[in-house]
Amino acid sequence: MATTADRTAIMEARGARRGAGLWILVPIVAAFLLPLFSKATGLITNFTFLQLSLMLVFAIAVLGLNLLTGFNGQISLGHGAFFAVGAYVAAIMIDQADMPYWSTLPVAALVCFVAGYLFGFPALRLEGHYLALATFALAIAVPQMLKYRHLEPLTNGVQGINLIKPDAPFGLPLSPDQWMYLVVLATAVVMFWLARNLLDSRIGRAMTAIRDHPLAADTMGIDSARVKTITFGISALYTGVAGALHAIIFEFVSPDSFRFELSIALLVGAVVGGIATLPGALIGGIFVQVIEKYADAAPKMISNPVHLPIEIEPWTIYGIMLIALMYLMPTGIAGGLSALWARIRPAPRRRSG
Repeated sequence: MATTADRTAIMEARGARRGAGLWILVPIVAAFLLPLFSKATGLITNFTFLQLSLMLVFAIAVLGLNLLTGFNGQISLGHGAFFAVGAYVAAIMIDQADMPYWSTLPVAALVCFVAGYLFGFPALRLEGHYLALATFALAIAVPQMLKYRHLEPLTNGVQGINLIKPDAPFGLPLSPDQWMYLVVLATAVVMFWLARNLLDSRIGRAMTAIRDHPLAADTMGIDSARVKTITFGISALYTGVAGALHAIIFEFVSPDSFRFELSIALLVGAVVGGIATLPGALIGGIFVQVIEKYADAAPKMISNPVHLPIEIEPWTIYGIMLIALMYLMPTGIAGGLSALWARIRPAPRRRSG
């Protein structure tokens, strides 16, 4: 039977979970109320809502990569390919089949899951840098395949596909950017909630067991091949949904939009945000969207007032920031903030007796 101390510990753990849930719920509700705040004050522009939507889109994509690399230990340099597949599935359905934008998300998810699952089969024979090289080839090949002349009736070749951002339904007094921000936010909340439940499930524990101790996982009866391929498929699913949302809110897709640099940016976002952490995926998505924009603006902000004799390249700022972050926060921003909180929070009081 459980002792009084055990029951007390269980109640404290439940209270901590409720407190954590409240801390998560409050910013989510505030994020959903942003369009109303914007309508009332006019302080938030449509461009800002577009930027927030792109941050959430990249957060979903980084989360998908994090499930594969952070929680399962498979290195991928090719998730930009699944991002492109999801974007083109949505664009083709909207442009040629006149499908509603919301119906493209589950289709893009299914197509990318199948693509990732099938790619995971040959990848089972590869480990470490060999797997990274195979996914690198995928990231290089997919944009070129989208330009293939026999696929031009679907992809429109190098010219790409133009879309129109959907208006808010039911006569809601929201701009297209505000409405799509709410759609992307709702999708992100669902995707992060599903990821949390996945990691708490049996397959999620099997994913981390394979990452930490592959031989021990096999000894315990875990079907490593099956778990790895399913994880690859789920990871591609997340990235494909992000690609579909990106196509809708960006209103344009072309092969050159999904070059190899996108795959590198997603991996950098996962590492900088915090590998194997869900908050790290959100931080990584913000990093992916913000860093390039402000890296371009930083040289102007630095050189104009000071009149430096040399010109600072945008990617120099990007590289310096990465080096500084890796030295100061080797476990990523989420890990660094967690360690800082562990230092400054008050120590728990000891119970007498």
